[in-house]
Amino acid sequence: MNAATNTARAALALAAAGIPVLPLRAGKVPFGNCRSCKDGACGGRPNMKLAGPCRCPAPCHAWAAATTDPHVLNSPQWGAAWRQAAAVAYHPGGAGLTVVDLDNAAAVAWARATLPATRTVATTRGDHWIYRGAMPSANAVRPGVDIKSLMAYARWLGWGVGAMAALPDSVRALALTDPPPARRAPQAVSVPLGGGNGECRHRTSVFLDRGIAMAERQITGAREAVHATVYRTFLAVLATHGQCGCLTDTHVARLFAAAQAKGESPRHCTDAWTNALTRLGL
Repeated sequence: MNAATNTARAALALAAAGIPVLPLRAGKVPFGNCRSCKDGACGGRPNMKLAGPCRCPAPCHAWAAATTDPHVLNSPQWGAAWRQAAAVAYHPGGAGLTVVDLDNAAAVAWARATLPATRTVATTRGDHWIYRGAMPSANAVRPGVDIKSLMAYARWLGWGVGAMAALPDSVRALALTDPPPARRAPQAVSVPLGGGNGECRHRTSVFLDRGIAMAERQITGAREAVHATVYRTFLAVLATHGQCGCLTDTHVARLFAAAQAKGESPRHCTDAWTNALTRLGL
């Protein structure tokens, strides 16, 4: 029995267990789209319009090609792909699962200290922690940590060990790159805030200036999750100074400028500020 036959049989066994599968080429990459789907001509994933599954006879659109249909998996077009495949992948979200992909030892140590225990599959560099439940996928939620669930694929590396836990809120929160939806429509921010006399009650104006400078550095230094960093920074500034009457348009403009320098739009800055105000009840 050759490797291609083993790969195809493994895929059929997974499909029979309700896990949507697809073939991977060498390098853990999916097969390219057919001519009809090339460059998103059919409204495929490049345009983010394809919800899957792909209806093409050959495996197209990466995760959207994943299927449990044995007739598709045994078709001549898929047979040709299996003969070239280097591995089997699956669509976790399609199986109602979420994979926390831990890419190195430091990421694994973080997960052990932070996340609920669940089924674990060893990888070449770290672990896949698999939870029961689907969610939006997200890359680089932390150093060495990706989340693979809906609209993503993961390489099949075995059933793993341990009982599978329900998807916890701590994992869902990792994928939040935007602040929670505002409970009121976005609006222009009018500052100063509160009814103070323009002086920071906490110490002096120097305290405020240092705080704004630190907030600017926090935003400017963000290497990932910029949306979330901007929101958390705005929230921290308002939690400290929002009721003092000491924030001015100049201070807020500095924060917005730092955020926009990282690629945030003026609209997102306003939304993040408004959400922070709402959360603090200001």
